[in-house]
Amino acid sequence: MSDTGSSNPTYALRRRLPDNLFGHALFSIGMVARVPYFGTVLPLVEDMRPGYCRVRAPKWFGVHNHIGTVHAIAACNLAETAMGMLMEATTPTTHRWIPKAMNTRYLTKATTGLTAEATLPEPVALDEITEGTDVVVDISIRDKHGVEVVHCDITTWVTPR
Repeated sequence: MSDTGSSNPTYALRRRLPDNLFGHALFSIGMVARVPYFGTVLPLVEDMRPGYCRVRAPKWFGVHNHIGTVHAIAACNLAETAMGMLMEATTPTTHRWIPKAMNTRYLTKATTGLTAEATLPEPVALDEITEGTDVVVDISIRDKHGVEVVHCDITTWVTPR
């Protein structure tokens, strides 16, 4: 992954806020204001930088399924939140991205709050992309015991502006 050069406005805002619970909460509230559907999982963006993002979400009744565990689609929403913030931190202002596909594996029941970690498994020279390119983001979703409960690979389509 290359240096993002001129930061995307979302990432620039995150970097201006304090790296503590207050800054994480303030950024997360602003993110949900801009992308309201993310709010359904009550996300807290704990770490966001080029090539990496970690987002935590509590287990609350709004994400329960009929057996009282975290609903599969809520886990997908958490994965997309982490992927989106990773791509915002990674993609230079000369380019844009959009989700294109999601491959999801539900590994076991999610009985606690969840943490999604999104990573770029291989370096991507985004500033060298001159035509549309697939960029795959790897997302591991773990419960509070560190057990991976869901795994997603989200393909994004990156193009120059």
